[in-house]
Amino acid sequence: MHRSSAISLKHNLFSFQKQTQLAERATKSCDVFLNHRGIDTKRTIVSLLYDHLSRLNLRPFLDNRTMRPGDKLFDKIDSAIRGCKVGVAVFSPRYCDSYFCLHELALIMESNKKVIPIFCDIKPSQLRIVDNGQCPPEKLQSFRLALQEARNTVGLTYNSSKGNMADVVTTAADVVINSLRETEN
Repeated sequence: MHRSSAISLKHNLFSFQKQTQLAERATKSCDVFLNHRGIDTKRTIVSLLYDHLSRLNLRPFLDNRTMRPGDKLFDKIDSAIRGCKVGVAVFSPRYCDSYFCLHELALIMESNKKVIPIFCDIKPSQLRIVDNGQCPPEKLQSFRLALQEARNTVGLTYNSSKGNMADVVTTAADVVINSLRETEN
């Protein structure tokens, strides 16, 4: 066998193995669901946390990294929440403006998942749902109950003007790992 043929075969085999690993990873349920307001935190703390958890061989769910074109938005997200073991809710100043964020949080809470709140540039007492008349009353009630439960859960805080993002990401990952261990026992 020529050297170039051997290299080509090795490259093709590696590529096939990588594709197989990605396919297997995509079909398994996630370990951790990352609930966040994308415009506030996706390019900072949430992406860093996703990458950190992935390097630790965990399976985090992050919409723009896990979902593919053609996926049904609510079906995929709701399935990931139901299949996860732990939820991380990253609260930010505009979090409560998002129906999607509140829907995800309510489903995490209703599914009795352990939730790890991270309060980024906001205090728990500042989280409020405003009724803009576009949401059915029963949904608003479930959102309020979920938010109240999250506010009453001990979480991590991060102040972007004073804090070290690497520290909060590392601490959050440690808390996730310990929480996963607890769920397995």
